[in-house]
Amino acid sequence: MSTSTHSWPNGARVAVLISVLFEAWSDGKFPTYFTRTTPLKPGTTDQSAIRWSQYGGNEGIWRIMQIVGNAALPATVFANALAAERYPDAIRRIVQAGHAVAGHGYAQDQYLLDFDRDGQRALITKSLDILERAAGRRPDGWTTPVYGGNEHTIPLLVGAGMQWHCDALDFSMPRIEQTGSGPIVAIPWCEFVDNRVLRSNPRDYLDVYQGMFDYLYASEPMSLLHIAIHAHTGGRPLIAAMFNEVLRYIKGFPEVWFARHNEIARWKRDNATIDISPKARFPGSS
Repeated sequence: MSTSTHSWPNGARVAVLISVLFEAWSDGKFPTYFTRTTPLKPGTTDQSAIRWSQYGGNEGIWRIMQIVGNAALPATVFANALAAERYPDAIRRIVQAGHAVAGHGYAQDQYLLDFDRDGQRALITKSLDILERAAGRRPDGWTTPVYGGNEHTIPLLVGAGMQWHCDALDFSMPRIEQTGSGPIVAIPWCEFVDNRVLRSNPRDYLDVYQGMFDYLYASEPMSLLHIAIHAHTGGRPLIAAMFNEVLRYIKGFPEVWFARHNEIARWKRDNATIDISPKARFPGSS
């Protein structure tokens, strides 16, 4: 076991985040991916794909919340505002269970980079307003749909009052990102989410997360594991079962901090002077 002075609160070696993506598509729109292997003719309105995408609000979000609740763990639900409009009962249940609701754009088929700066600002504000009405409190964090932001997005999120975002793809630990509108904590996203196993073996989801955790726990002086799952894909029993096993497995280890995203952001702000760069965390590499 590696030893280091670097650790999370209470001496935890691994911090674990649980992100649930609760997504919705505009009327007549549907995901670019689907379990069907034979494509329809170009331009066809795919009614089956539309119904498939609605599984998250109809059933998937409820199953995932039950799994997380049974494990007594905190989660953050990144909700499209359209999902909150269509499924307000689900948002209320999420909040009542003590979980956080974060921003995830208005609809999954609307990409921020397709809007100019003012259009992005309006869409971000609209999304946060809807989520605030549905959840009873304004989100303090955000993840941009399909990583579809540009140079305007993060400063606009700061201007909208966001304290953290999960659009970071350039580092495996939280960092403070400076923008023209002020600082924000950038939290890394996960590179292996449940929709990767739609057409393969769902056990790959378990194997990847269990393998990542085992490596981080045994080998890195301080680390962050971000577990992510979609309500409309991972909320189905074949993948939800693997999600359940992942949580049950990790809970069996001591010195693990199941953190909320805003707790990670707060820790980073409060400990901004602590060096968690690769050079500091991996002394054997120098």
